[in-house]
Amino acid sequence: MAYDRALADRIRKSLAGRRGVTEKEMFGGIAFLLRGKMFCGLSNSTLMARVGPDRHEEALAKAHVRKMDFTGRPMKGYVFVDAPGLRTQKSLASWVTQGLDFVSSLKK
Repeated sequence: MAYDRALADRIRKSLAGRRGVTEKEMFGGIAFLLRGKMFCGLSNSTLMARVGPDRHEEALAKAHVRKMDFTGRPMKGYVFVDAPGLRTQKSLASWVTQGLDFVSSLKK
C-alpha cells in the first residue's frame, strides 16, 4: 500500500484512546473508520478528510485543500488536504476531528 506511514502514525496518535476506531487498507492507501464509517484516510502523503456536505465549501476555502476526486467526479463532503496543510499535529488533528464529528452525527 502506498501511504505515508509516519503520517498514519500521527493520525493514530491523535486518535489515542478513541473507542470504535478501526483501520482498513483501501483505495491504494489506508482508511480510518468510526463504527464502520470512514472519516479520514491517506493516499501517499495526502489526507482525505470527510467533512460533510454542509462544511464542504468552507473546507475548500482553506490553504492546501482541494476537491477529492478519484474518478473524475468530485465527491461533495470529502476533501484532500495536501502535506503542507498537515505539518503540525494540531492541523492534522483538526482535520481528523472534523471527520470524526461528521461521522458521529450520522444515523446508525
